[in-house]
Amino acid sequence: MKFGLFYEHQIPRPWHEGAEHQLFQDALAQVELADTLGFDYIWEVEHHFLEEYSHSSAPEVFLAACSQRTTQIRLGHGIVLMPPAYNHPARVAERISTLDLVSNGRVEWGTGESASHIELGGFNVDPKHKREMWAECTRETAKMMTQSPYAGYEGQYFSMPTRNVVPKPLQTPHPPPWVACSSRDSLRYAARYGLGALTFAFVDASEAKFWVEEYYEIFEKECEPLTQRVNPNIAMVSGFSCHNNEETAVARGLDGLRFFRFALAHYYHNGSQIPGQTDIWQLYRETTQEPAEGRAGIGTPDQVREHLEVMEDAGVDQVVFIQQAGANRHEDICESLELFAKRVLPDFKARDAAQVEKKNQRLTEAIESAEKQKPALTSLGEVPVVDAYPVLKRKLEEKTEKVGATEMSDDGEKFLLSIEGGKRTEKDT
Repeated sequence: MKFGLFYEHQIPRPWHEGAEHQLFQDALAQVELADTLGFDYIWEVEHHFLEEYSHSSAPEVFLAACSQRTTQIRLGHGIVLMPPAYNHPARVAERISTLDLVSNGRVEWGTGESASHIELGGFNVDPKHKREMWAECTRETAKMMTQSPYAGYEGQYFSMPTRNVVPKPLQTPHPPPWVACSSRDSLRYAARYGLGALTFAFVDASEAKFWVEEYYEIFEKECEPLTQRVNPNIAMVSGFSCHNNEETAVARGLDGLRFFRFALAHYYHNGSQIPGQTDIWQLYRETTQEPAEGRAGIGTPDQVREHLEVMEDAGVDQVVFIQQAGANRHEDICESLELFAKRVLPDFKARDAAQVEKKNQRLTEAIESAEKQKPALTSLGEVPVVDAYPVLKRKLEEKTEKVGATEMSDDGEKFLLSIEGGKRTEKDT
């Protein structure tokens, strides 16, 4: 089983001057440390307007910075919002490919449809059609990273003509695709589409095996890929805080996990937000909190190991730790990562290669069968000519017929002046 870190860039109020700057610098330092310690993945969200809960609105920028501070850790979009009002598919393809090049092929392409009203409304995305938007745009983005040139598309939610979307990613045909899953229903369509399941629901470790078994059964029997490659994997989130003293681990980690859940519910289920004014941290502090039970990966190294072994036995491919949450301190996060890497991580790494090989043997036929059903690339036919300035060209041709091919038309002269900054030298004339 592999391990990742999950970043929302949470920053509860009150915000002092320079707080956001420090938040991002601390996160970069944590990722750099995780890379040296042997963690396998980082996952960076894309959210908009979710004050306190997530200040990660430009994940591609943060991940690019991480790529230059690390050497082996995988850089995961967890996730890119795919409805085109958030991100045009061509822009997604360009950014994913560029990040893959600058990171030497370490990108994981997580996708999602979005869910919170404050985000959907902010970008005028119709909630009734967001899943269809996600599917259409994800399918076509994968083609853009694969086809040279991309044949173009006339769709229900976006359209574009034939263009060669460049650059192309280092990983071929494109980085591994994932989709955000918040329920068993969404996990099922992840399996049917051949996508890795980024399971952001807090699944009890004892229930994980039922989710895993269902996912792989559907993948083996029903997979019809949405993208140009399949990625049968399940990642599940877990709270995390590791210390030799149990009480210290709980004191350092549980409050942040509780705030994470509280703010999630505030934006996605039962809260009301006045932009720029509502203080979610204060609302959280005024609310009676849940007991310490169900604290997931928070405890001593032995307690954390016990929790994770249940996930491993269930067949979970990756556990993603939520530690940068609430008011958790940077120094405590780093100390926890170091202790985990020293006391717990080596045992799981020692078993991982054999488990991956066993899984690959089981899925070989299913993967080969699924790959044969991936969406066909649209036939190009004759690639159209695209004139730089088609309207100007037509006018020039019309006037040239009247005044003669050797005489520059007024429109042509104005055009040359405009692109040369309005100045023509005697030599030019």
